[in-house]
Amino acid sequence: MSTVPPTPPAQPAAPAPVVHKKDPIPQRVILVAYPKIVFLYPTFLAALAAGIAMAIYPQLETNQSYLISSIFMIVLALNLMVFSFDFPRETSLALAAFVIAIVFGMMLLLRSYALLGPWITEVLAAYHPAANATFFFSIASLLGIIYLFVLVSVQFDYWEVTPNELLHHHGMMSDMKRFPSANMRIDKEINDVFENLLLGSGRLILHPHDENRTIVLDNVMRINTKERNLMKMLGALKVQIAGR
Repeated sequence: MSTVPPTPPAQPAAPAPVVHKKDPIPQRVILVAYPKIVFLYPTFLAALAAGIAMAIYPQLETNQSYLISSIFMIVLALNLMVFSFDFPRETSLALAAFVIAIVFGMMLLLRSYALLGPWITEVLAAYHPAANATFFFSIASLLGIIYLFVLVSVQFDYWEVTPNELLHHHGMMSDMKRFPSANMRIDKEINDVFENLLLGSGRLILHPHDENRTIVLDNVMRINTKERNLMKMLGALKVQIAGR
């Protein structure tokens, strides 16, 4: 009597190899140099939020309205510092160390001279910044109108980088100036740490090949992404030229 051999169990299918797609090479990169007023957007947001709070809750107590106005003043002061001065990495570290030293110095001073505590408290208690919803909305509206004009103006003044050319679009009539993008050298500078934190901005310096002109673009947003895309595009162009 013959026996049928058992059927071997089915082997699991081998997993398909994982294919890692390369990041696509961009065919164009738009570069816009924004005015420094774009860094005042925290003040715009603070004014808008304060105006909404004062409009929704007009019955806020005096102390609460003082608190809202004080917060707005703090945001405005810090924002104006970022707007007015450049803070490189070294300066930022020195500033942080200076602030820490001031705080600890004040703590030691208050412990040594206890009478200063009540005096400082009285000075702070006498500071009563007060503003209504109309004031905050006026500031937010003013900045909002300026930002609208900025958004319109940059549509008539920007740079476009393609694998073959560097194009400068400018003017109401869409005037254009062309530079070769092959062998173009690009330098990136981040001169202000806080501006980079606010909008990821920095300075791009373009050196077109065989051109005496150096193109400096300040306040380019998302500068790391822009630089990475430019390197991909121009790097691929160099590989193609070398392979011919």
